[in-house]
Amino acid sequence: MDYYAEIAQRLPRQLRCFVDGEFVAWKDSFPKLSPVDGRELSQVTEADAATVDAAVRAARRAHNGPWRKTTPAQRAEALRRIADGILDRFDEFVAAEVADTGRPIAQARALDVARAISNFRTFADLVSTAHSECFESSGADGTQLLNYVTRKPLGVVGVISPWNLPLLLLTWKVAPALAMGNTVVAKPSEESPTSATLLADVIRDAGLPNGVFNLIHGHGPNAAGEWLTRHPEIDAITFTGESRTGSTIMKAVADGVKNVSFELGGKNAAIVFADADFDAAVEGILRSSFTNAGQVCMCTERVYVERSIFERFVSELKARTKALRVGSPYVAGNTTGPMISKGHRDKVLSYFRLAVEEGATVVTGGDVPHFGDDCDNGAFVQPTIWTGLPDTARCVTEEVFGPVCHIAPFDAEDEVVARVNNSKYGLAASVWTTHLARGHRVAQQIETGIVWVNAWYARDLRTPFGGAKLSGFGREGGRHSMDFYSEITNICVRVD
Repeated sequence: MDYYAEIAQRLPRQLRCFVDGEFVAWKDSFPKLSPVDGRELSQVTEADAATVDAAVRAARRAHNGPWRKTTPAQRAEALRRIADGILDRFDEFVAAEVADTGRPIAQARALDVARAISNFRTFADLVSTAHSECFESSGADGTQLLNYVTRKPLGVVGVISPWNLPLLLLTWKVAPALAMGNTVVAKPSEESPTSATLLADVIRDAGLPNGVFNLIHGHGPNAAGEWLTRHPEIDAITFTGESRTGSTIMKAVADGVKNVSFELGGKNAAIVFADADFDAAVEGILRSSFTNAGQVCMCTERVYVERSIFERFVSELKARTKALRVGSPYVAGNTTGPMISKGHRDKVLSYFRLAVEEGATVVTGGDVPHFGDDCDNGAFVQPTIWTGLPDTARCVTEEVFGPVCHIAPFDAEDEVVARVNNSKYGLAASVWTTHLARGHRVAQQIETGIVWVNAWYARDLRTPFGGAKLSGFGREGGRHSMDFYSEITNICVRVD
């Protein structure tokens, strides 16, 4: 048996909520099923309204207690202990991520768990070295004034994280929230609850006061997620997930005028110019379309290739896509895992059918792979490339969130920029060209929160991240996270 499969056998079989420093269970639970072979991995506590209320109130008590009085240096040290705790249990976290999602082991090691550690360490460094604004000025009457800015904790922050990058995106929010002195009630996706439970254990061992971090498991509408967003003692909500859910949360918190930060859906585009480094562009699109079986919010689903290299590009991407190996993450050499669940697989398969109905040419894929073993009980689909659809087709305008891309030719720079921007989403894009001026020029015209030139998914955690249009609201990362998770106050002092 694979090393990580053995570790997965030892993961908790009962996943409980974590409230006020203790793991608590409730009478109701639901099964977490493996997307690889369909077997039951664990039973997960379904938090009821009373458990959600207890978690929020524990967070409020902790906020009003010793945590609020900690210095930035003390909070930074706490974050470093959490990072060290994840590192000490590195392989256990990898096993949890792989078991819950079916992602390749190499990805869980190099990206998911490594980034979780970096999230805590980065915000520990940022909060311990942060500086503020200070201005000297004079009033109309000649009075000398000193204005300086302080950041105070918001209070209790509700963190709702998705299933696609469970640990990475949960810690991306928890780390800065704690760094700025807030307390947290976190709700991970019901599809990927295990690594969040391990994180609660690490945070408890790191010695944070009871109630600073709380974890509730459960579903969304009329369940833990909705009860959390509607709780009157929540001061802010940060959410990553579907645009429709973000809209629902925004309505729920509107009456309380609460701070929100949303990273939502995307229908991300890539532009490949004829002068691009051809092999680098093909490999970049392969990676950006099919990493994590296309289940990354920044994955590319729309590819625009300059007409003179279009046929060659499609042929080469087809060959490299067919070389991907779909299957169990515990089998060496497999590159591509399953959809998170059979329900999500059914959604992706509905787009496979729709694409054909809309007139697409299926270049490769478009079906369910067959293995002849337990993986046939999993949630796998084939990596799929389409051509031949108009820009108005649903498969070109709606987010699939699976291993798919549609490739279309273009003739002129202005034309392709207009086509890329003709979307209700605006999360990410990539531009592939060896012409430096064109790379800068095109990137500045694209209406998304992040644009890569000759790269994809390269991240500096100090830079802003977020989307435009239906892809989100607000920015997180570096100083932008510190601003969101703080109440910023200007203090004006008369000095004469």
